[in-house]
Amino acid sequence: MPLALVALAITAFAIGTTEFAAMGLLPQIADSLDVSIPHAGWLISMYAIGVVIGAPLLTVGAARLPRKTVLVGLAALFTAGNLLCAIAPNFGFLAAARLIAGLPHGAFFGAGAVAAAELVAPHLRARAVSVMFSGLTVANILGVPVATLLGQHLGWRAAMLVVVVIGLLGALAIARLVPQLPTHPGGGVRSELAAFGNRQLWYALATVVFGCAGLFACYSYITPVLTEVAGFADSSVTVILALFGVGMTIGNAIGGYAADRALRPSLCASFLAMSGALALFAVTSHARWSAALTVVLIGMAGFATVPTVQTLVIQKARSAPTLASATVQGAFNLANAQGAFYGGLALSFGFGWTSPTLVGAGLAFIGFLIAAGAWAVDRRAVDRKAPVAVADRAVAGEPMAGESVADESAVAAR
Repeated sequence: MPLALVALAITAFAIGTTEFAAMGLLPQIADSLDVSIPHAGWLISMYAIGVVIGAPLLTVGAARLPRKTVLVGLAALFTAGNLLCAIAPNFGFLAAARLIAGLPHGAFFGAGAVAAAELVAPHLRARAVSVMFSGLTVANILGVPVATLLGQHLGWRAAMLVVVVIGLLGALAIARLVPQLPTHPGGGVRSELAAFGNRQLWYALATVVFGCAGLFACYSYITPVLTEVAGFADSSVTVILALFGVGMTIGNAIGGYAADRALRPSLCASFLAMSGALALFAVTSHARWSAALTVVLIGMAGFATVPTVQTLVIQKARSAPTLASATVQGAFNLANAQGAFYGGLALSFGFGWTSPTLVGAGLAFIGFLIAAGAWAVDRRAVDRKAPVAVADRAVAGEPMAGESVADESAVAAR
């Protein structure tokens, strides 16, 4: 794998750290700026709003620019946003800075996933995407715990400054290691938007919005499950969440490898596995050892979906994939909001601390059904085209070896 993928992973590490570390730093931020913790929670929402807004706007705005220029610019904007966070004099300024820091998130992962796929041979694309996203998963193992500890001892501004340094290193690494990757000759706003005429893209986005909501339904309330049900001390939760990050890292690598071999089956299997792991957690969470083990399994199954979905979107929007790939990040954030809402709804009805995991299992199974249905639709579309393609070659007097039909069928199966 080329070193350019490491450059992309460094920035992904910084993005993952700043996105999730804020959750652990809310008490320090609230005390420092004299606001309540629920009020400080708006900082998480502001970042998510920035992701949803920035993904389409920045991607469309940079559609005709070389991809390397776009990646460096997005990494620089992210770094500047976090610098503003570190020097924020009041809560309103900090909230605006969090929104700015979130703007390049989706656009970076969209452009980065496409760039990663272009840096390697076609049969290695999903693995290349998984290498870039490994920065996001490793952030949950190292970046978030370290930033949280740093914030607790030296203040939350110190943690933000560390993210600034990492973001700057990522931008410099991209400028140095990523080769020039110009946009597609037919690129542009119209071409990027036209890619959404493919209904398979909408199936993929629906799979993320509903299926990945299952992961977030559980993750949003995992701390009380670990403390109130499994019996872990508050001080042990950080270690268990780091295990979740280990599972994410392993699942990301497995998902990338499996997707290169059989894309569609891997996507369906990952959502089915996620549903099973979440349902299992409702039972295993009553003992510490089994709860910790299942947390790893949930992380594995949950993040195995990422390289598979991203690769599927790139494949289905191959003429202009950047906006479609960036939109996946918006879909993940909608999944986050939806999962947290439905999990909280189950708790508000008094179904108990493990109820969000069962809600998550149901949502993940819906994701599996959508993925399986989209695969079946794709296969039927190819089967209908195959006889026409054969007839056209026969009329034209071309060889009847059937390579094209076989290749198309293979793509649908993948």
